[in-house]
Amino acid sequence: MTVKRGGLGRGLSALLEEMGSAPPSDGPEPKSASQLPIASITANPSQPRRMFDEMAMAELADSIRIKGVLQPILVRPTADGRYEIVAGERRWRASQMAGLHEIPVVIRNFSDIDGFEAAIIENVQRTDLNPIEESQGYQRLIEEFGHTQEMVASVTGKARSHVANLLRLLDLPDDVQTLVKLGLLSLGHAKAVMQAKDPSALAKEIASQGLTVRQAEEAARKSQGVAAARSTASTRRDPELDALEAQLAEALGIQVAIEARGKRGTVTLKFSDLDQLDTIIARLQG
Repeated sequence: MTVKRGGLGRGLSALLEEMGSAPPSDGPEPKSASQLPIASITANPSQPRRMFDEMAMAELADSIRIKGVLQPILVRPTADGRYEIVAGERRWRASQMAGLHEIPVVIRNFSDIDGFEAAIIENVQRTDLNPIEESQGYQRLIEEFGHTQEMVASVTGKARSHVANLLRLLDLPDDVQTLVKLGLLSLGHAKAVMQAKDPSALAKEIASQGLTVRQAEEAARKSQGVAAARSTASTRRDPELDALEAQLAEALGIQVAIEARGKRGTVTLKFSDLDQLDTIIARLQG
């Protein structure tokens, strides 16, 4: 389904920058922030981020216990009188872990598309998404909201080539994508794996042996070379077959073709007229 844009575009980036989308510093809360009960806020089911590092969350919760929430989260009102998170789910979760009952928020009446854009922008700018989550977010903007790659690049502040490369990750096998999500493969590793004859095998080798990106690229090139060599070997004609063809052609006085597939094959005798066919039959019958 294609949804028309709400027209905010890059304005979302400006809003998030004003709110402090970069990692928060020890500064005062924006004056536009309000306090809302944490219980009145719900997570966004369309949130592009799917994985939350437990250790990092615990550290953030400890910081919030000491200093409080230094930057508000961004929410939008919902039809049931509650509020849905647009950006800042980590701070909301960590605040619950810290035992807070209220959290500073900035409330905006975002449409679905603008809210989803804001969630992606906030996560990308804070480098919170792993490459697969980021690529899935871009794919949703394209498939559900009718964005082009150029539009995705514009609203996220990324180069179009970066967006295109990230989208290619979704063509990788599921097991390889899982390794990327877990941080066992970097984006550089994933790009190398895409060039391999067997992406899953190379991905497991990288994860188990701790290969560098350069080593992974070299392994991918070698796998292509081995595959090409095997293909060439399987199609290369046996010189002995050529010799047999020549011997039969000379003995029968006709054109002969021999095709071998393993231990089996075919012998084709070609004739130009029925008289030549009669001659062939007579010679075969002895």
